[in-house]
Amino acid sequence: MRGLDGFALGEHDAVYLEPLGLTTGLAAEAAATAGRALTLAGGPAVFTHARLWRRGNGEVAGALATADELMAWSAAQAQAGDNRVAELLGNATRPRPAFAGLPLAGPGWQPHLMGIVNVTPDSFSDGGEFDTPEAAIAHGRMLIADGAEIVDVGGESTRPGAEPVPVAEELARVVPVVAALAAEGALVSVDTRRADVMRQALAAGARIVNDVTALAGDPDSLAVVAEAKVPVVLMHMMGEPRTMQEAPAYDDVVFDVYDALAERLRVCQAAGIERDAIAIDPGIGFGKTVEHNLSLIARMAVFHGLGCALLLGVSRKSFIGWLSRDEPPKGRLPGSLVAGLGGLSGGAQLLRVHDVAETAQALSLWHGLRSAS
Repeated sequence: MRGLDGFALGEHDAVYLEPLGLTTGLAAEAAATAGRALTLAGGPAVFTHARLWRRGNGEVAGALATADELMAWSAAQAQAGDNRVAELLGNATRPRPAFAGLPLAGPGWQPHLMGIVNVTPDSFSDGGEFDTPEAAIAHGRMLIADGAEIVDVGGESTRPGAEPVPVAEELARVVPVVAALAAEGALVSVDTRRADVMRQALAAGARIVNDVTALAGDPDSLAVVAEAKVPVVLMHMMGEPRTMQEAPAYDDVVFDVYDALAERLRVCQAAGIERDAIAIDPGIGFGKTVEHNLSLIARMAVFHGLGCALLLGVSRKSFIGWLSRDEPPKGRLPGSLVAGLGGLSGGAQLLRVHDVAETAQALSLWHGLRSAS
């Protein structure tokens, strides 16, 4: 890949920034102090190089640069009236404010765990295990004791091929669990694509909305979140659960998912939802092949160009089994840990997981080793 000499951006090109050479610890501090590296989202990682990509008229081209070269080139572009790269750099390096009260930057920062509470009979991994309010509440308490800082309560399976659940049934599953856990002081997220469920879950004490449709699945959901002024997770999904895995295809999965999330981000901001109240999730397994999933995880840092918190959900997903020995969902813990840590190494700040205690232990070692470096 060539450098920035001779690299030009067309007026209508889409532009993307891909931080490279991510590192932490004393080496990162030394590189940043010497001006050879830029801090990623205000966290402990820095990047020493980056690829700058352009896409337009059916062509994709990229240039590789060191951090200082990119800064100088960006400044020259801005002086000439083109602020696109400067904006991407600003988004990628800007320290993220807290998300739902959870810090995303600063000394000693560590990733946060969102524990999954499926109050469903048919979720792909644990359907039927916690499908009564009593069982789900007990499970939520256990996840918190194991280290979850958020409990994500959902009453509708969105596994591939899943059928929609009537709103009344989803409400009956979700609201009692949300109310009980919130009353005990838990930070509760409601996992739903229905505005009525969002509204009633928030009234019951939920403080985050997590929507697999990125607030596009219900015409009233944007207004519910904007009026409540709560943080929201916008996830990418191609199609809808019943059909999303029927031969999904992209021109470039990373850039296509980025563009789709950028558009939802624009719509949300226009509706009055602040960027700092938004986390984005590339939607691993939601309308993606194995190769698509791997590309998104390996190139997570690209999504910091949107300037939002990054959430990643890889726990027990089927691509792990497809790459291994076709293990059932509960046999995919090792792969879940590796995939999750891979995403964290690319800048993800929140992990949505089933196995909280095991992931918390892995994170402790991951953080310790990176600090020691």
